[in-house]
Amino acid sequence: MNDRVTTARVIYLGGLGRSGTTLLERLLGEVPGVVALGEVTHLWERGVISEEPCGCGVAFPSCAFWRRIGERAFGGWTRPLAERILTLRRRVDRTRRIARIAHPDLAEYAQAHRRLYEAVDARVVIDSSKHASLACCLLESGMDLRIVHVVRDPRAVAHSWGRTVRRPEDGQPMTRWGPARTAVHWTAQNAAIELLSDRGGQVTRVRYEDLVAAPGPTLLELARTLGLEVPELPFVDGRTVWLGRSHTASGNPMRFRVGWVELRRDDSWRSGLPGRDRRVVDALTWPLRARYGYSGAVA
Repeated sequence: MNDRVTTARVIYLGGLGRSGTTLLERLLGEVPGVVALGEVTHLWERGVISEEPCGCGVAFPSCAFWRRIGERAFGGWTRPLAERILTLRRRVDRTRRIARIAHPDLAEYAQAHRRLYEAVDARVVIDSSKHASLACCLLESGMDLRIVHVVRDPRAVAHSWGRTVRRPEDGQPMTRWGPARTAVHWTAQNAAIELLSDRGGQVTRVRYEDLVAAPGPTLLELARTLGLEVPELPFVDGRTVWLGRSHTASGNPMRFRVGWVELRRDDSWRSGLPGRDRRVVDALTWPLRARYGYSGAVA
């Protein structure tokens, strides 16, 4: 008897980077029957081509988990396959195309993702690629998609993007943005995700601040909304959570953390973000900032 799953439900985490998507993905990945994949949009370049490590610490080509998925979905991972998907992404997967996502290459691009998700052989998979444009492509293809919109105070996000953070994969500094650029991207990406409801997407919003302050209640409410059967959360003890080994491809350095982790809200922006930068962010993120509950001096 073949029990292999042929239709996978995809939980897609959307939002701007540094908003808590990696943390939420790791926590949801602890729910039985749910498999977290990381940022699939970067898998082709960083995993297949650059051979960066999986979240388990093993180089992507040597990871048994990903090797099995590649064989099931495509007969194996190859550079020509990755380059083809990257070409399709440049043609189709663009934020500016959300209003009119139709494209001759859309079906091929979406089908590659569908084959990958279903090769995981799980009822529910998580893709934390963040980009609203990829979610739109998947919706347009008719995929069973649940979108979780992760938001964080844009002042905290701007402060985080301005920091120097080393990539654990190679020690190189991660991309840095100034406050104005971060604010523009924060507004554009969150506004784009808002549009997905009009495209038939089921969108649920989660605030980073709520997740860190009360991980148990926040996760249980989200799980019910997503249709996950979660009677209890043994991996959550107050504000301390257990993160098991994951097989996430690309993402925040937190994807390598294993063990009990105490969640602490990072409000270093209050003293670390200069007043002039804060005013720039405030101006460029209104009115979405107010919509998400970040209108006052204290979120």
